[in-house]
Amino acid sequence: MKKILAILRHEFRQTIRQKGYIIMVISLPLLAIVGYGVAQAVQHWSESDAPEEQKIGYVDEPGILLGDYTGSLDIEFVPYVNEPEARSTLLAGEVDEYFIVTKDYMATGGIVRFVPEGETDLSGKVGKAMEGFLLDSLLEDDVSDNLMERVKTPMIVASYGLDEAGEIAPESDEWEEIAVPLIFAMLFMMSIFFASGFMLQSVSEEKENRVMEILLSSVSARQLLVGKVLGLGAAALLQMALWLVTIMLFFKVASVNISALEDISVSPEVVFLGLLYFLIGYLFFAALMAGIGSIGTTMKESQSLSMLITMPGGLGPFYLFIFTQESEGALFTALSLFPLTAPVMGMIRVSAHTIGGGELALSLILLAGSSVLAMWAAAKVFRAFLLMYGKRPGIREIARSLKQA
Repeated sequence: MKKILAILRHEFRQTIRQKGYIIMVISLPLLAIVGYGVAQAVQHWSESDAPEEQKIGYVDEPGILLGDYTGSLDIEFVPYVNEPEARSTLLAGEVDEYFIVTKDYMATGGIVRFVPEGETDLSGKVGKAMEGFLLDSLLEDDVSDNLMERVKTPMIVASYGLDEAGEIAPESDEWEEIAVPLIFAMLFMMSIFFASGFMLQSVSEEKENRVMEILLSSVSARQLLVGKVLGLGAAALLQMALWLVTIMLFFKVASVNISALEDISVSPEVVFLGLLYFLIGYLFFAALMAGIGSIGTTMKESQSLSMLITMPGGLGPFYLFIFTQESEGALFTALSLFPLTAPVMGMIRVSAHTIGGGELALSLILLAGSSVLAMWAAAKVFRAFLLMYGKRPGIREIARSLKQA
């Protein structure tokens, strides 16, 4: 046990001092800070470039308009006695445009509008403001304030969805349903494969540099494997803890100014199950990487072999969810139960709340059992081929080593 703890401490210290590990740990906080800064800059830029208050002149020939109308927040209506006066102010740039309510307006609804050359299109904002001005003026003395409000805003719609039982279903945010699973799946996938990748790198380099011969003269292959797995796992857990703290702080701070983040919340249950998937998934992939590192002849060859595991195991479920934006059905259930894809797909379905208690329990049990089996197999392969140089063992040799020892 002392030897395992010594290896654990060595691997942990060695890992957290590596530039790659430090860069990965600080990359998410830096990305969050930069992203928040860019969002704030864009918001400030859009606010600073917002159009100034418009001034629109008008000539009220029939005398039906209110003289002190203030119903529009960003458009000021300026009254003029006659059309020549309004025209001169337009030409001088004192108003953006002006309109004339004709004497026969009550019979025809005629409005004559004048704007600078080449700007004859009526914008939706200006048109709505003019309609509001006319409505308020025409109905001021004839209707109540409530009726006036209903005329201007005839309906405010509230929509509800019904479930299969005919009951009102709880409201759901589609953006949150997609974003939260993607964020968690990406974080856990990166952590699992980054940590297991360090395992592959450590084993391959020590084998290639013949350091393994010195190590095995002092400890057994099983002690070396267990120490490496636990040491790198502790480093990965530290990285995940820092990332989770960063995400929580980012949501708390950024939600003040970014409305899309206000309703995003992650329950403690999701965090707990995510960490559980992470720990068991890490043990599974770390054991596989240790086995690959022990049979590969060079670091490059080991990395090529590891792609056969990381591509379908992590990127497959991740991109499947991105393209389909679904996480329910027979295919997703199967991916949740298959050990290679269970960590990522299970985390997606947990954060999307689309996995039942029975499926969740079965997924974790199968993944834990596969992790134990992978550790057992990796220990045998580790012991059999760790000191083999220059030749990669074939499938028959690996199968034979698993039957023996």
